[in-house]
Amino acid sequence: MNKLSLATTLVLLPTVSVSYAFANDDSGLTREQQAAKTEVWEPVPEVVTFDENGVPSDAIKLLGDNLSAWESVKEGEAAWSLDDGVLTVKPGTGDIKTKASFCDVQLHVEWKAPTPDEGMEGQQRNNSGVFLQQRYEVQVLDSYDNKTYPNGQAASVYKQTIPLVNATKAPNQWQTYDIIFKAPTFNGEDLSTPGYVTVIHNGVVVQNHTEIQGTTEWIGAPKYKAHGCAPIQLQDHGNLVSFKNIWIREL
Repeated sequence: MNKLSLATTLVLLPTVSVSYAFANDDSGLTREQQAAKTEVWEPVPEVVTFDENGVPSDAIKLLGDNLSAWESVKEGEAAWSLDDGVLTVKPGTGDIKTKASFCDVQLHVEWKAPTPDEGMEGQQRNNSGVFLQQRYEVQVLDSYDNKTYPNGQAASVYKQTIPLVNATKAPNQWQTYDIIFKAPTFNGEDLSTPGYVTVIHNGVVVQNHTEIQGTTEWIGAPKYKAHGCAPIQLQDHGNLVSFKNIWIREL
């Protein structure tokens, strides 16, 4: 493009956009009246407030001074340790899950990996996981200076999608996951739409509307099998990983 044609284009573009904007007969209206034609006043969004821990007023608190919202996947009460609002895996007792079931959600989870024992590396470096609908895992792992397969490091969709960056803090520091989950839908036994997940790890987007390929399997390919709303599940991988300030908003 020569300089003349470029200059001509730059002059013409605003003229074209103006002519489109005023295509309707608004000649008798003031600019304020014209602007008002595209203002939508209802519905008015509900006001959300926050408590001292930053929990939104429309959220469901999943962790407080007791484990009443949780149960063991082996049936019965959740056997993990709870001390002053901090939930810690009790190795060997098994995974725990929420008593309530969820579909599309915003989930906030804070977690902390302890100082690793000497020789701990890879997937043994204080491992756990957050399972959406008990099927789709966002990995919890001490990935600070810890080499492992990238689709299994912290904030991966386990064995599926590598996080965009590694935002893991050093051990014994609280990490934050903010997870937006769009649940898969089914028509009978057939998949209609896959699940999608966005993960913000310590304030950094690491999964950006990532398509979930199916269940997050340790061995074998992911797969979808029709299901409805289901609990959030936390994994007992045999390590003393801790959690606090867990809350969820149904979308």
